[in-house]
This record gives sequence, C-alpha cells and structure tokens, in this order.
Amino acid sequence: MTLQQALHQAQQAGLSRIDAQLLLLHAIGRPDAGRAWLLTHDTDALTPEQQQTFDALAARRLAGEPVAYLTGRKEFYGLALQIDARVLDPRPDTETLVDWALEVLADRTAPRIVDLGTGSGAIALALQRQRPDASVWAVDASADALAVAAGNAQSLGLGVQFAQGSWLQALAPDQRFDAIVTNPPYIAADDPHLAALTHEPLSALASGADGLDDIRAIIEQSPAHLAPGGWLLIEHGWDQAPAVQDLLRAAGFSAVQSRNDLAGIARCTGGCMTDLNRQ
Repeated sequence: MTLQQALHQAQQAGLSRIDAQLLLLHAIGRPDAGRAWLLTHDTDALTPEQQQTFDALAARRLAGEPVAYLTGRKEFYGLALQIDARVLDPRPDTETLVDWALEVLADRTAPRIVDLGTGSGAIALALQRQRPDASVWAVDASADALAVAAGNAQSLGLGVQFAQGSWLQALAPDQRFDAIVTNPPYIAADDPHLAALTHEPLSALASGADGLDDIRAIIEQSPAHLAPGGWLLIEHGWDQAPAVQDLLRAAGFSAVQSRNDLAGIARCTGGCMTDLNRQ
C-alpha cells in the first residue's frame, strides 16, 4: 500500500485529513518531515510493520484518543512539546492567553509571571521563550503533570521554576507577580461533553456544578500575589465570560475585559489589580 492509499483509506474510515497525515508521518518514523513531504512521496510504499502501526494509530484516534497522545508530541506557540495522558492536550486557542500576557507585560522589564495549572508547561514555556528576561513560575497540583512540564523545560532549555500545590497556595505568601495566567478546569461536573474527553485527566477539566469552582479560588487568592498594576488572565468556557467578569469586578479588579479565541468566542477574561483597588 502506498502513502496516498493509506491516507485515503483512513479518511474513508472517518479520520480527518490532517490527523491521518500526522499519524502516518509518525508511523513511518518521519514526524518532522512535514505534511508537504507526503505529497511528494505519495507513491512510496509502506512496509507491513508501518502499515500495522498506522492502522492501530488510526483506530485509536477514531476511538477519540488525541493525536498528541498517539504521537507523544504537540506544537504550541512554536515550541515542540512532549505530551502524554498525564496532561491535557494543549489547544491552539490557548495561544490567545499567551498573546494577551505578552501584551500586558510589554512595557515591564524582567517581569514576574506565574502559570497556574501548567500541565505540559505550554503557557509557561511559551512565555519564557518569548520573554527570556522574565522570571516564570509554573504551578500544578499534579506531580505527574509537573514531571511532563519539567521534562519539556529541560529539552527546550528554558529555565522555568516549578512548584506543586493548589493554585497560589503552592507559593510563598510574599511572592508577587506582574501577571498570573491560568487555563484551569472550567467544565461543569455534569456536562455531557465530558463523555468525549475520557482520554484526558478529569481533574484538569471539571470544576464543580457550574464549572467555576477553581476560577473562584484563583480570583480569591490572586490579589495578595499581584504586584501593583499586575494582571490576572484566565481562560474559561465559551459561555463563561460574563460570570468571570463579574467575579473579577467583585474581587476589586479594574480594566476587566475579555478576549476572543480563533473562532471569535470570548475565551479569556482578565483584570488589573492596583494599590487603589486591592482588597
């Protein structure tokens, strides 16, 4: 069977073209060759072993397993991350949060940043790469997740610092940051969409009856850890922007606003904490 035939067969079975291409590149041992390479080698033949590997990967993807878990890698903000089932599969929409953080920190020299619920380390590592002068901390309650993040930091040569614990309680009481960024769990515990996410860690997805329990905790803890003029930036669910804005204003944040993701949905909400409005 040729590469072209293998791709066609996978697509006929219901696999998307891009997923089939990424899995095929992985199966033939050319993960870095790029999808364009497949076009110029579409008549190349697969070995029986490669065909067997590709078929098995395609079946697992059709069963709902993320491509990143199948290949063990995911690109995020230009970084090649190692990913497995101990952490969430980083979504492209989360790059919106990185863009916003870089914007609010643009005029600050050597900013102090903390990424809460870092998972694979995607956000923290992207910020460290873009701002080498920054002091970046990454926090997660999961030792498994921190092991993945630390491995990514080491392979990328980025000096992010790590702490294990529940949100900002993992840090010293006197630590202050110019930006707190987070992509916390935000799905309601009874949300039917969770059924399609069984391959990813539930603790990184669900957060109470309305999906806002962890966001409430982060907003409550953040004022004590923000430097004057510091920002708290939160990724949340597609319909949660109004509720998160209300929570931020109630906690004393100013300049509260939301940012749209790649689909034009208000996916991130944040606010600024000054000395005047600090509680």
